[in-house]
Amino acid sequence: MSERGRSPASGQGPVRSAPAGSGQGTGGASESIPAQARRPPSAGPAPADADLAATGSASAEQPPAETAEAQTVAADTGAANEQRIAELEDLRLRALADLENVRKRCASQVSRAEAESRARVAQQWLPVVDNLERALAHAQADPGSIVDGVQAIRNQAVSVLAQLGYPRRDDDLGAEFDPARHEAVASREDPAVPEGSVVEVVAPAYGEGDRQLRPAQVVVARSS
Repeated sequence: MSERGRSPASGQGPVRSAPAGSGQGTGGASESIPAQARRPPSAGPAPADADLAATGSASAEQPPAETAEAQTVAADTGAANEQRIAELEDLRLRALADLENVRKRCASQVSRAEAESRARVAQQWLPVVDNLERALAHAQADPGSIVDGVQAIRNQAVSVLAQLGYPRRDDDLGAEFDPARHEAVASREDPAVPEGSVVEVVAPAYGEGDRQLRPAQVVVARSS
């Protein structure tokens, strides 16, 4: 083989030039274009892009696990609240019914107690009425006995008032006028007693303090 067919540097055989259009030689055609880049626009997305788009759409349609759990908790809480509200409403209605029953029972007891109290008082006055009828029955036979009979009935009535808690009070004559114990019905000059003293008791008092049935009706001394 002649020396012209060898490379002077390597000493190997002759170097063959790349065929035209192969794209490997310097100054030849550009590097090869990927297959996906050469797809026409009308062909649609590549298979890998289509799968990715389908996965994203499915993820958007299905709620995340946390959202589903939150919705479940909210539903359970709402049901529990409704049940609690129903229980409280039932308790409120029961309390109102119990309160109404207590009110009616107390009113009935008060009414019964008042009736029993009136009956006890009336029963204590029955002997007084009986004695008055007896005195009137013997009035024509012996008119003089009327005074003794009336005196006895009066003492009996005073005794009944004392048993009811309202004893007669006879310590007002000569006492200093007290608005809490006395009711002044008149006044007159009386130099023998200090001014403001009780000189006459028109009607005696019954009871004392908070249990005073009536204050004494009195005449009060005044200065000239």
